[in-house]
Amino acid sequence: MLDCGMHMGYEDNRKFPDFSYITRTGKLTEHLDCVIVSHFHLDHCGALPYMSEMVGYDGPIYMTQPTKAICPILLEDFRKISVDRKGETNFFTSAMIKDCMKKVIVVNLHQTVQVDDEMEIKAYYAGHVLGAAMFHIKVGEQSIVYTGDYNMTPDRHLGAAWIDKCRPDLLITESTYATTIRDSKRCRERDFLKKVHDCVTRGGKVLIPVFALGRAQELCILLETYWDRMNLKVPIYFSTGLTEKANHYYKLFITWTNQKIKKTFVDKNLFEFEHIKVFDRAYIDNPGAMVVFATPGMLHAGLSLQIFKRWASNENNMVIMPGYCVAGTVGHKILNNQKRIEMENRQVIEVKLSVQYMSFSAHADAKGIMQLIRQCEPRNVLLVHGEAMKMEFLKNKITQEFGIGCFMPANGETALISGKINVIADVSLNLLKRSTFPMLGTGPHDVKRPKTMHGAMIISDDKLQLDEPSKVMQQLGVMEHEIRFTSTVAISPMTMEVLQKKLKRRFPMHSVQLTSDGSIMISSVLVKMSEETEEALNLLVSWPYQEEDLGSSLFSMLQHGLPSHSTDLQAY
Repeated sequence: MLDCGMHMGYEDNRKFPDFSYITRTGKLTEHLDCVIVSHFHLDHCGALPYMSEMVGYDGPIYMTQPTKAICPILLEDFRKISVDRKGETNFFTSAMIKDCMKKVIVVNLHQTVQVDDEMEIKAYYAGHVLGAAMFHIKVGEQSIVYTGDYNMTPDRHLGAAWIDKCRPDLLITESTYATTIRDSKRCRERDFLKKVHDCVTRGGKVLIPVFALGRAQELCILLETYWDRMNLKVPIYFSTGLTEKANHYYKLFITWTNQKIKKTFVDKNLFEFEHIKVFDRAYIDNPGAMVVFATPGMLHAGLSLQIFKRWASNENNMVIMPGYCVAGTVGHKILNNQKRIEMENRQVIEVKLSVQYMSFSAHADAKGIMQLIRQCEPRNVLLVHGEAMKMEFLKNKITQEFGIGCFMPANGETALISGKINVIADVSLNLLKRSTFPMLGTGPHDVKRPKTMHGAMIISDDKLQLDEPSKVMQQLGVMEHEIRFTSTVAISPMTMEVLQKKLKRRFPMHSVQLTSDGSIMISSVLVKMSEETEEALNLLVSWPYQEEDLGSSLFSMLQHGLPSHSTDLQAY
């Protein structure tokens, strides 16, 4: 099972996955070998305790070390908002989160983990957020790559996603920005800084909804550097506790950041901000300009929504949405120009403040998705984590450009994808020698050239054995039959001895023998005189189907430039 997240747009049971698709009775353990979690965002891990402790799953859960460290903190924050503030009842407890995390097995980057006798998994760097990973899952000869969320462009604190040319049967990729090709990152940063600066200059307040780790650090580094350069005094705030937590984890997992941060970390910690202070809820109604980073990122709950409700009615204020918002969230509604928003308690919010969307999202855009497909060369692609119309466009583009199967199943729909299976068989030594090495006197042999091996396949004790047909037929007491292709051709008059010499020169890689009855044998191909006249020498050329290439090549050479020949098929 790949990821186990929650839907941010729902407040009822629909926020959790419908596990009845897997089984309607009994524990999920009987149907799942393992669960793989790509990163710590709640839309990828938010339902883990619900699944393992309430629905029932006792198997292994695989994730990277940063994901294991950060995941329970976000789950606990999510639980507090849902249970303590909203009063939800059908919800996991703090104890359940701890019990769930005991089932977690840590996977390191590029480490191959053997899940059971058949399945193995390998993690690759995905960018996106601290600890995010893509997974290559292999069972026998078949394999899948699951991307989770990834970013093919490096940013101010993380590197770009990377994967081997592993040629999986199926690539399951996110398609959040399926139709978007983002402009230059420098242009976006300049535009963001200008909008913030203009708003605070006229005394407005700027709300930037973010998730605790990821874009928050990216934009904080950007504003901190700009405030320093411009010598600005307008206060910048960040949600309580999150800066400390972020600093702690970035110090702990410095190897997961980009090269610049690793190099400068000893001298200067880029995450210790001079201009950005901790926010207190009492500051919401403070007069004057300010910039506030508040969680969560989609305005669906928490401090960011609380601030938005208070600031929405003032047209001098601004909200900058730096990433994707799921349908149903307040963030999604305001990005679709909704000016009146009805909340769950029938409270109506009049949206007068400026709403700006600036994609600092750490998801791959359409160009990045195509780049990943080129990088790992899958046989098929399956699109998830996107919007249907945009996915349809990308699906057509992938099919046109790569000529491979592309699928976009709806929730609950089954996709049937054909795969290539290699059948492994033992080969007898005699057959291998006869097929691989030339016969004595046949001259040099091209060892790199592909060879077709002809044998009889035996299935015994669930094993496949390839052996010489004559030997197998003898063992089974079956009479051997041979199919030969026979053609007649007329050539210029000459003796069979002269013809043998010419054929030796033409086929130096093969044994060309003159038999006692005056026929010529080239490997298993027979050349026999059928009739000789003053005008022509009529020959019979016969070859078994195993020597079809040699036989047809010889026949073509003999009949080249001569006016008549006939062909028939005989069985002996």
